[in-house]
Amino acid sequence: MHITEENNFKTRYVEFSPGKDPFEKSRRKGPRRWILKHIFHSSNKVFFLIVLFTTIIASNLNSIIFIIIGNAITDFLIGNNSTLIYYTLIILVLSVGTPIMRLANYMLREVIAQRLERDCRKEFYTNLLGKSQSFHEQQKIGDLMARVTDDVRMLNFLISPALSLIIESFTALIVPLIYIIIFYPTQLILAPLVFSILFIFLLRSYVRKLGPITGRMRESFGMMNATFNETLTGIEVVKATVQEAKEMEKYYTKAKWYRDAYIDQAKIQAKYLPILILSIALTIAFAHAIFLNFLNLMTIGEIIAYYGLIAQLRFPTFISIFVFAIIRLAITSSERLLELMNRETEIDENIEGITKEIKGEIKFENISFTYPDSKKPVLKNINFKVEPGQTVAIVGTTGSGKSTLTKLISRLYDVDEGRILIDNSDIRNYALESLRSQISFIEQDVFLFSDSIFNNISFGRTSSMEDIRSCAEEAQANDFIEEFPKQYESEVGERGVQLSGGERQRIAIARAFLSDPKILILDDSTSAIDSNTEDKIQRAIKNILKDRTTILITHRLSQIRWADLIIVLKKGEISAMGTHEELLKSSKEYQKIFIKKFDVDITELMKQKEVS
Repeated sequence: MHITEENNFKTRYVEFSPGKDPFEKSRRKGPRRWILKHIFHSSNKVFFLIVLFTTIIASNLNSIIFIIIGNAITDFLIGNNSTLIYYTLIILVLSVGTPIMRLANYMLREVIAQRLERDCRKEFYTNLLGKSQSFHEQQKIGDLMARVTDDVRMLNFLISPALSLIIESFTALIVPLIYIIIFYPTQLILAPLVFSILFIFLLRSYVRKLGPITGRMRESFGMMNATFNETLTGIEVVKATVQEAKEMEKYYTKAKWYRDAYIDQAKIQAKYLPILILSIALTIAFAHAIFLNFLNLMTIGEIIAYYGLIAQLRFPTFISIFVFAIIRLAITSSERLLELMNRETEIDENIEGITKEIKGEIKFENISFTYPDSKKPVLKNINFKVEPGQTVAIVGTTGSGKSTLTKLISRLYDVDEGRILIDNSDIRNYALESLRSQISFIEQDVFLFSDSIFNNISFGRTSSMEDIRSCAEEAQANDFIEEFPKQYESEVGERGVQLSGGERQRIAIARAFLSDPKILILDDSTSAIDSNTEDKIQRAIKNILKDRTTILITHRLSQIRWADLIIVLKKGEISAMGTHEELLKSSKEYQKIFIKKFDVDITELMKQKEVS
């Protein structure tokens, strides 16, 4: 794995890895080396060698059958009937043995194909889990789904049937030529040999022409899938704004691109010359054999056997028109997979880093940060310190960098300049799993998995029903949960669609209670909760805040008053710091926020003990 030295920290460019990765080096060497590595991985190589061996044997047996048939016909024509039973028994044995061998061949090739698809899909999925937050923010979910399903599926087709048929075609092309040279006049090799040379040359040209087309096909499929996914994800907005017709047209356009790519492929296939050349070659070869018969150099039986051998050239010729299209598609699909898997991320999981239990001291030293692919800094020269157990409120107008600042603490992004210290150690020195497992993040837009309420609260942890219920009670969620028919086993639907915004937030708060974090980050986490419920949650949050460091992003005065320190952000920089009373007196930016929110005079606001 590529390693660079930056700020004395070794970066391995992966946030998560399940352990030893046998395919890592091959991914860097391109799609062909990567595919070969999978084919010959573990016991696959044994199966592949068996497939290769049985294919060669089956092709030889098939050719031998034609030679025996030719000999039998020759003996019959000269009146030597004593050998016919012998030849018939041999043909029977070979005719039964060949399909049995092919049956074993097909079974093993299918095993390799299914293993390849399974391993590639697991590798791609695991690789995505190891990518940074910035990587995922730049991807379209629909396109990722197209890659992990359809592109990976093409690698299955690469083995079964494509690669297996190519081996079979190659032997069907070479073995008959060898038998022609051995058993018949040497000059008979001329027509099939010339055809074989032309066939290989034209096939190479055919595959090259397919390259750009298959690239368009896979790309347009990904775009079509991304449009489909995006429309369904935002179906509520689409219907609310009556944009069904426009979305339909957008999807139709992408589907048309996909169709056009297939039509262009069909045009190339329609001009596939080897089929025409084969017909000419077979005609010339047969005429040549008849001519040798006139010269008494070949018997009728040998002509029939010879034609049976060269007729085997039909198989590689006809099969290649779609097999190599599959191979080209599989190569393109593997390029699309490797394009993302080889893309380096900015965050290092740092397995050998610090794994101790943190106390919660946080220190920002001259922090500046700019999002990838952006030139405008989001945060500039941020400096502050939070003592263990303190509560810090971060306020500021929209776009001031509040959420970004909190995401830097758990290393969802790495800073451009400066450093963040937790317990006097740079967070890049911590093992990423240890760091993030001790930080709980509750956002305004809560994400819930399409699972039961129990599993959503206990996500990532093994917990008893008593623990789950206790946390739900603290988060004021138990009452509405028990109203469901299945209570804690109730399914919440896709992204928690069956719950209201306030209910989703209470589930997320219960999840945070259960994790018992050392650092708790609340990003406007009670915005969708009514005042009565919020009062109950605030009391529960006060309990959980004891002996843990908390960072609040909020404009609710009832929450800000708890803070030991309030940080005011303006355009990515710290405008002011202090307590609520201090900032109301000294910070114009802080005054603007609350005068605008509550529409009251600053003097009256300062007299209020609590506004909610």
